Amino acid sequence: MTFKPARLLLALIAVIAAPAFAQNLAVVNGKAIPTSRVDAIVKQVVAQGQGQDSPQLREAIKRDLIAREVLMQEAIKQGYDKKPDVKQALDSARQAIVVSQLARDYIAKNPVTDAEIKAEYDRFAKTQGAEKEYHVRHILVDKEEDAKAIIAKLKGGAKFEDLAKQSKDTGSANNGGDLDWATPSAFPEEFAAGFSKLQKGGITETPVKTGAGYHVIKVDDTRAVKVPSLDEVKSQISESLTQQKLASYQEEMVKKAKVQ
Repeated sequence: MTFKPARLLLALIAVIAAPAFAQNLAVVNGKAIPTSRVDAIVKQVVAQGQGQDSPQLREAIKRDLIAREVLMQEAIKQGYDKKPDVKQALDSARQAIVVSQLARDYIAKNPVTDAEIKAEYDRFAKTQGAEKEYHVRHILVDKEEDAKAIIAKLKGGAKFEDLAKQSKDTGSANNGGDLDWATPSAFPEEFAAGFSKLQKGGITETPVKTGAGYHVIKVDDTRAVKVPSLDEVKSQISESLTQQKLASYQEEMVKKAKVQ
């Protein structure tokens, strides 16, 4: 796999603060570049599946590190590190790196457990299993009387798909008003209330008003919600719970802080 320059740059940035050791990759105008930086970048590249450890990769990294050091020295020589916007960017980058490490260490010490994942999955499955999915169509118009006229035509035998062409919802008008399969919770509350009690083939008897206008809704079909297996969503649940732990930790720290 060829290691692209853009990915190499990201890897370089990720290890920019790597510690120095006695063995140096090169010395640029008296400034040493430790070999450990190359090792760290190679390790990250391999771990991310972006390349394999090879002399060619190490040589490419070496050239980039030397070039970056030359440019860094020139930038400092010209006083760029003293510019307010650069100093602010450096402060922000330093803060991001330090906080990111704090977060990683916190999660390492307080990992999401399999029991927590299972409990969250059970809650999710119970919620999802209680819902039905509906395949719905709708026709959206501005005036209530226009919606009532459409309902009358439908009762008279007109095809829903044909009347849907006059819908304000251009995204579904040319597709017979089709909104595909979804649970009621995916729609605005008043819209969902308008169709959730309908049986297969049912059409709303009165116009359903939302902030967008007046809807005539048809239920093409219903089915039970398919709940994915624990294995299918385990990584997503783990990530969600990890973010919740970090958010709680952050909130706890902010509460303890003296903010004026």
